[in-house]
Amino acid sequence: MDVSQRYREAWEGFWSATSDTPGEAIWDADPSLSAVPHSELFLPYADISLPVADLGCGNGTQTRYLATRFSRAVGVDLSHAAIGHARRADSEGVAEFVQLDLVDADAVRALHERIGDANVYMRAVIHQSDPEARPAVAAAVATLLGKHGRAFVAELTPASKAVLEQAAQGPDGPPEKLRRVFEHGLKPASASEEELPRVLRAAGLTTLDSGDTALPQTEHLPDGTRIDLPARWFVLAAR
Repeated sequence: MDVSQRYREAWEGFWSATSDTPGEAIWDADPSLSAVPHSELFLPYADISLPVADLGCGNGTQTRYLATRFSRAVGVDLSHAAIGHARRADSEGVAEFVQLDLVDADAVRALHERIGDANVYMRAVIHQSDPEARPAVAAAVATLLGKHGRAFVAELTPASKAVLEQAAQGPDGPPEKLRRVFEHGLKPASASEEELPRVLRAAGLTTLDSGDTALPQTEHLPDGTRIDLPARWFVLAAR
């Protein structure tokens, strides 16, 4: 199984049209607002001597931080253009970056064979995946964990839609970074509240801890308020 051509082209188009400027992608928050607080929730459960795979790494901002907390960090993204951004930004070579389709089970297994059991960090990937691809994305997490890895998964909840709709209804329409998301056909917060835990369980993942959070964005409402999108986080192990 592979992701749809539409989905692949949407992400390739988005990252090809994005500059190397930090924060240009609306979700490219500074690690102090993302991977740092997530690590505080995650590390009590994780063996940091294992690698960490950052799935849907984009331009690698969070991956580079995770490389300071784990023995090895591998950023994974569907988009060739995103991996190009990540490699250019990582001038010191602190992480590795690999183009890979998470829905391609053979490619995911090959990555697991290469790096062994790994921890997984995945921020806002399942919610915007095509519905038919979501079980395979969750299965990719389970494959990479093996017996010893742990995962931190944070996903937008449907409540994020109301925040995005509010942002889009400003006097000048959606702010520029959000407009680019819509122009490229990306669909944030399209998974239901009930779907995510169901998909994770079906993939053979057990929830060790979970809670509510928000994913800070790099865009603001017309009044200057930062856009923070409601989300839920899970720490997971493979059964």
